[in-house]
Amino acid sequence: MKNISIIGSTGSIGTQSLDIVRANDDLNVVALAAGSNTVLLEKQAREFKPDIIGIWDEDKAKELRVALSEFDIRIVSGMDGLIEIATYVKADIVITAIVGMIGIRPTVEAIKAGKDIALANKETLVTAGHIIMPLAKEYNVRILPVDSEHSAIFQCLHGEEDNKISRLLITASGGPFRGKTRKELENVTVEDALKHPNWSMGNKITIDSATMVNKGLEVIEARWLFDVAPADIEVVVQPQSIIHSMVEFEDGAVKAQLGTPDMKLPIQYALYYPERRYLAGDRLDFTKMNGIIIDKPDIDVFKGLTFAYNSLEKGGSMPTVFNAANEKAVSLFLNRKIKFLEIYDIIENCMDNHEVIENPTLEEIINLQKETEKYIDKNFLNN
Repeated sequence: MKNISIIGSTGSIGTQSLDIVRANDDLNVVALAAGSNTVLLEKQAREFKPDIIGIWDEDKAKELRVALSEFDIRIVSGMDGLIEIATYVKADIVITAIVGMIGIRPTVEAIKAGKDIALANKETLVTAGHIIMPLAKEYNVRILPVDSEHSAIFQCLHGEEDNKISRLLITASGGPFRGKTRKELENVTVEDALKHPNWSMGNKITIDSATMVNKGLEVIEARWLFDVAPADIEVVVQPQSIIHSMVEFEDGAVKAQLGTPDMKLPIQYALYYPERRYLAGDRLDFTKMNGIIIDKPDIDVFKGLTFAYNSLEKGGSMPTVFNAANEKAVSLFLNRKIKFLEIYDIIENCMDNHEVIENPTLEEIINLQKETEKYIDKNFLNN
């Protein structure tokens, strides 16, 4: 029996993780945490009966204590609650599915507690990869990628530990605006940006896909996960989302992981690695495929990818500013306070006006997020 803790249980990755638990009787949920969705968290608690659950707001935690009073479930709140769930003694593996930089501290503490990490929180490695990867090595903890692209690379590298990587090829669907010009993107709506052609994801990640910032974040993650130089990480557009990513080795051989666009596969692979198990769902039918399209991303229109490489080149704290500025800008766009293309303007301005900290501590990373948010409020919302 494998005991799991899920941070972000009511989101897309969290709910699909629970689907996998339902399908496997040797997985047991011992801890759950959510941001604000008390209704779904209560349903999850009633079904899976974990030992402990958490919600960010203490008032909502009080509501849950009343609603779940018939159960012997400890209910916690805030960052202290997230950390308690991440480090819960009975958990063997922690799925970090929460969105945003809020996921960094619980991940750090989970590693220190000796928990394997099924990593779905991009910000953890984007902003603190220089802290996380050495820490995982120190505590002999496995970082098991859940993102479909990084899981694909991880699967391709299985059994190839002694072979040299020539480059990583990270695939992008192109999102809902593939082929559009900047002029055509000037007045796109939130609803337009949320219409991803292939994947069902949370709002923030879907907008990141539309801007291609998401692919930039994945490049930074890949640099840390697989210890590959940024120059050896290439992004290609594969709009059918059939190839999830590829690895080219020094002899020219390319290994790719293919499959239908289903996040349950990388989640299950992380939970059972290195074992593969039956997973219900659609299968690729190669006889019905007309071909696989591979194209280059339009970096002049979708600047998020360029910003990501620039932040890696600058190093230090610059990826944190890139991420924090995007996080804030996406929130403003989703709340209809800025236009779509202004997301790029905000990110570029914040990066241009940041003085790099060479080797930022965890506290400096967290403070830099707050400073970046204040800078955006002052310079973009008070005009």
